[in-house]
Amino acid sequence: MTAPSWDLSIAYKGLDDTKIEQDIELVQQCIELLHLHTEKRETVIAMQNAIQTTEAAGTLLATINTFATCFASVDAKHVKAKNLMGRVAKLNSDMDQAFSPYENVLTHASQDFIESVLNHPSADVSGQAFQIECLRKQADTKLSIAEEQLLSAMKVDGRDAWGRLYNNLTGSLQVTLKSAEADDEAMGFSQAASILYGSDFDKQEPAWRAIQAGMKTHQETFASILNALSGWRHTEYQKRSKDRDIHFLEPSLHGSRITPETLDALMSTAKNNRHIGQKAGKLMAKVHGLDEMKPWNHLAAMPPLGEKQAKVYPFDEAIEVIKEAFESVDPEMASFVEMMVENGWIEAAPAANKRLGAYCTKLSATRSPLVFMTWSGSRSDLMTLAHELGHAFHNWVMRDMPLCQTRYPMTLAETASIFAENIVRDSLLQQAQTDDEKLEMLWEELSTSLALMVNIPVRFEFEKAFYEQRQHGELTAEQLCELMETCWKEWYGDAMSEADTYFWASKLHFSISTTSFYNYPYLFGYLFSKGVYAQREDKGDDFYHDYLALLRDTGSMMAEEAVEKHLGMDLTQTTFWQQSIDMVAEKINEFELLLDKKSKNK
Repeated sequence: MTAPSWDLSIAYKGLDDTKIEQDIELVQQCIELLHLHTEKRETVIAMQNAIQTTEAAGTLLATINTFATCFASVDAKHVKAKNLMGRVAKLNSDMDQAFSPYENVLTHASQDFIESVLNHPSADVSGQAFQIECLRKQADTKLSIAEEQLLSAMKVDGRDAWGRLYNNLTGSLQVTLKSAEADDEAMGFSQAASILYGSDFDKQEPAWRAIQAGMKTHQETFASILNALSGWRHTEYQKRSKDRDIHFLEPSLHGSRITPETLDALMSTAKNNRHIGQKAGKLMAKVHGLDEMKPWNHLAAMPPLGEKQAKVYPFDEAIEVIKEAFESVDPEMASFVEMMVENGWIEAAPAANKRLGAYCTKLSATRSPLVFMTWSGSRSDLMTLAHELGHAFHNWVMRDMPLCQTRYPMTLAETASIFAENIVRDSLLQQAQTDDEKLEMLWEELSTSLALMVNIPVRFEFEKAFYEQRQHGELTAEQLCELMETCWKEWYGDAMSEADTYFWASKLHFSISTTSFYNYPYLFGYLFSKGVYAQREDKGDDFYHDYLALLRDTGSMMAEEAVEKHLGMDLTQTTFWQQSIDMVAEKINEFELLLDKKSKNK
């Protein structure tokens, strides 16, 4: 089996499918209906109808947007897909404006009114309790109805346009790899970036330097995007600070459903233990025959041990590896992977204009999970596929629930994905016959710990410092490079002295228009998932049932509540995070012992 392409026909036959226009017409009718009954919004029946109408329209819009995004992800130059995404963005804004008066009532109404609204036979309404509770927590930050509507309208061609610019630029950007041993080679940005994750070690430095050159060429544009997005957010938070000052981290914390105390405990524990991630980096460098890691190889596959070449996985073999690992938890998980392949819900074929990275999404109308990545056959690709299939499984086990209860935050979203990585990694480790094979499996543990315990905090500290400085004015591209270099060196230490100074430009996460601080949830999910994974052996046959219950609760609980209920621990205490880091340290130490043993036997 070659790396597959998506079959999205479960939603629409194509971008020309007339059903898309029919569904858009239905959405427009829903918006008109909301406007029509605005004056009755303080009655229970009108509110219940408005919630049902909004859920129905939102489901259609989300499905159309996912469908169009899938086409644009495979081909960043796809004009029709991008145009459809623009239309959906406008409709989403129109719907937000139409529902804004109803939302205002839900935010400020009496608890008795809320309970009456929730007393409804449809789960789309009765299932809204947690969502409304979260909404009411923000009551003192809400603007007037007219102001909220104006803000929503302006985001389409204001804030969100900057995110589209980043996607369009990086999706069409061509870079040139230069090497003394070979002719210059031009390729797409995403193709060059994928080299950094593979085993073509001779190409990795040229690929990284080509990316750096591409970022430098467009540095003013990338700096403008970051400055505009952060400037927009600062202005919005200032306008919302009517009753109290809103810190720029607050919206992210609210979206992540965690308290400031939890974030402080997470980041302080990570900082106190950054030597563990640095140790992983130095051991990886040793395998590379270097004193330290380099910006172009810290994401790479493990170099071959001795004469043996790094393993390349055909896609079908990778699927079998993941199925076998998933089956060790429960056969249902293996069947799920098979279903994903058979239904054509995985996109992995390389393409010139394909967007960078990997993600999981879903078609809301059919509850179909979709996985996107670019397959090159490295072990890193194998782990990425396992990661995204973990996300897909999370969506799948919630498919019978009302959509309003499946909107889990990023912090808890990483639970299933990193759990999936853990079970695949441990499955391969158990099958290893030699020390070299064990080292190859443990390499993924080292690579992950370096990425999540060092690189993720770099992103957080950079973004936090950037937002602090941005309050006083725009930063130049040179200042952004300097800031990134400072944060990079503080966290990598002697594990990597050369910084990836243009990481602020090349990393998509900083330029996502709808979400700021798209970083610390990965560290949260990594360490949280370690805690969940540790229960697998203790709970035995009960584990799978309890694991599903945890996943199904992620859309209707604060993270602290979910951990208290399912793990019996307190996220605001460093003890929770330290126990997970200690588990990571054990794996790194195991790698070190095996590597020392190999060195002594030479």
